[in-house]
Amino acid sequence: MSRTFSSIVVFATALSLGGCDSGPSPAETERASAESAAQRAVEERAADERRRSEVAAELERRASNLDSQLTEMQTTAPTRGRTTTAALRQEVAEDVKNARAAVADLKTTTADNWWERHERAIQQSVDDVQADVQRLTRQKPTAVPAATMEPGATATDYAGRRDAFVSRLRARLDAMEEQLDKTTAKGAVETELEDTKARIDKLQDDLDALRGVSADDWWDVSSRRVGQYIDRVEASIKRLDDNAARTDTPRR
Repeated sequence: MSRTFSSIVVFATALSLGGCDSGPSPAETERASAESAAQRAVEERAADERRRSEVAAELERRASNLDSQLTEMQTTAPTRGRTTTAALRQEVAEDVKNARAAVADLKTTTADNWWERHERAIQQSVDDVQADVQRLTRQKPTAVPAATMEPGATATDYAGRRDAFVSRLRARLDAMEEQLDKTTAKGAVETELEDTKARIDKLQDDLDALRGVSADDWWDVSSRRVGQYIDRVEASIKRLDDNAARTDTPRR
């Protein structure tokens, strides 16, 4: 009898020990999984912040170099018999300043304020081109119809606001392009005319690409815009050395 009782005790103890080794409970597993996911999210946010900081630092370096590039071109171009219009020189100098401001603005851009800033930056670029087109063609801006939203879209809906914005500015750029196609020039002014056409083409490409942009793409879109602006300023600085010394004016 005692032997049977001892066997039962040993068997019960084994079952108890086995239960202790059965692993974490479902609640513990769920809690550990949640903690792991939260940690991964923290690490991903930190990695994104580092990536954004690195991109901003590189753009800041490039923007800072624009001043020396412009100074060098303004110093050496005249010695090679090159000249440009005063308007173009002033515009490039203004672009250099704006490039530095764009990088500073990028550093404080967030997922909450990016669209307003992006919209404002593109609007300003179109307005600047419009002013150049008026000066080069000596014409008033062509009236364009107001943009309409897609059925079901609202002014507070990101996609609806985006598409209406793109349509409105595309119509303005198309009208500018038509005006420039009717204008001819030679020498230094021809370079300025071609530079303006190239800017319009670039803006149209940017607007076309913007139609497919999600709000989640805010950093890539914002940083790419600033980088491409710096690209354009660098190209404009190089174009200061494109022309032989002439003082021709545009002809319509």
